[in-house]
Amino acid sequence: MKRFLEVFDKPARTILGLMSGTSHDGIDAVIAKIIGFGARSKVTIIHHNTYPYPAGLQGRIGKAFNGGTTADICRLNFDLGEAFADVALKCIKEAGLKPKDIDIIASHGQTVYHIPPIEGAKASTLQIGEASVIAERTGLLTISDFRTRDMAAGGQGAPLVALADHILFQEKGKVRALQNIGGIANVTVVTEKVDDVIAFDTGPGNSLIDEAVRILTDGRESFDTDGRMASEGKVDEVLLKELMNHPYLSINPPKSTGRELFGKEMAQLLTRLVTGEAGRRKGRKPEDLIATLTMFTARSIYNAYERFIFPRYRVDEVVLSGGGSRNPVLVGHLKDLFEKVGKARPTILFIDELGIPSSAKEALSFAILANETISGNPGNLPKVTGAKKAVILGKISL
Repeated sequence: MKRFLEVFDKPARTILGLMSGTSHDGIDAVIAKIIGFGARSKVTIIHHNTYPYPAGLQGRIGKAFNGGTTADICRLNFDLGEAFADVALKCIKEAGLKPKDIDIIASHGQTVYHIPPIEGAKASTLQIGEASVIAERTGLLTISDFRTRDMAAGGQGAPLVALADHILFQEKGKVRALQNIGGIANVTVVTEKVDDVIAFDTGPGNSLIDEAVRILTDGRESFDTDGRMASEGKVDEVLLKELMNHPYLSINPPKSTGRELFGKEMAQLLTRLVTGEAGRRKGRKPEDLIATLTMFTARSIYNAYERFIFPRYRVDEVVLSGGGSRNPVLVGHLKDLFEKVGKARPTILFIDELGIPSSAKEALSFAILANETISGNPGNLPKVTGAKKAVILGKISL
């Protein structure tokens, strides 16, 4: 407890954030110095990097998404803890620091299943990457498992980064929409006042595109590099219309989703439209499906703004981050769609233009949430997640 009290009393903390998202292509790590807490936090990035998963581990995570055995997930939990610990130590060394220079490790872990409380579902969520292993291997105080307390309080457990987004991106007189396009796409609308912040998952990000690419290339490729396949295909407007009728898109926020809706199972059904007999007979090409799914991600994002954001806010800037922001076809579709807004259309820009590297943003967000936890402050925004009250997030491993 002595170490805990020492960190608690510090006016400034050096925190290492770790994040593995729904795309599960590697671990993002960031070391940040955070002075103070809450809306007045001053955040400075010291070092960041992304570390690909060791051979075989990415495949095991993918298997866990789609019904791995209890024993498989149990072993994976500890193996991911080892992987997170290794990355933490590598990141510290790359930064020219020593473990004793780090006050806290903030580990989001790897989500393998998420059941939000939508339409009467009994909510639950599971992030793995054992924090006790991280704490033991690094010797550092570790805060993990941020989502469960919000869900215990009746919330969606997502999006959790809304408070961090407000701390990082609030600007007087400006409304910003922070649009992350990871495996799942989510948005946070940031205003001057934290009470006016809204955030929710808009729908699929890269998850359907990535899974379809894996299936259609027999695993030779895991994503559509630079949107090449999408650029060579033609959007199937009939299929796109059907996809846009997905019930999730019309649910009012607060809401969250995951690969359970927009993942491998859905991609398998869609790829059969190409690989099945009817698809071959109609001359459907793999590139056409990828083009359609890329447009689906863009349209579902814009649809969320039309339905839930524009009626309430005049957005000045849409700030893109996540792997999807590096897909020029997807970004081009978004720019075309936002042109519809006319004179009031927001400026589209990339998060790097605001001084936060895209690959560091989510890991940094959980470092900020860990800083709130150690300060004894709530990290969720009940209006965003639907929780009954604000709660302190995470579990502490000493």
